[in-house]
Amino acid sequence: MLNVTAFLVGLLFGLGLILSDMTDPSKVIGFLDVTGTWDPSLTFVLGGAILVGSGGFTIAKKRQRSLLGAPMQLPSATELDKRLLLGSLAFGVGWGIAGFCPGPAVVSAASGQPKAWIFVAAMLTGMALYSLIEQHKK
Repeated sequence: MLNVTAFLVGLLFGLGLILSDMTDPSKVIGFLDVTGTWDPSLTFVLGGAILVGSGGFTIAKKRQRSLLGAPMQLPSATELDKRLLLGSLAFGVGWGIAGFCPGPAVVSAASGQPKAWIFVAAMLTGMALYSLIEQHKK
């Protein structure tokens, strides 16, 4: 049941990304171009995501188990550290240059966009490098 639910939620997420044009890099870059021809339409997408996410986290904090019975595993970190800030900066720069963030990139790659495949390959490479670096530290 958990896999079916995960699939349906992922499908809903992908559909939302398509309907909101988050899979169109030019739309995303237009949103990020605040000094040029700024396109504020994705502000509503981000605002909606914050509202839904805030509501979900408020409910989740009060529960010990998910609706499907799995234990709740919420983040416990509360401090802004150097790793978080540098990672956020790298994520933002990559998003700004490519016009993709991970979710929309995967959806766009599934629709056959060559730029998205390049982004996803680079993203997976970065994830693999991170894993190697973290294993080397231990």
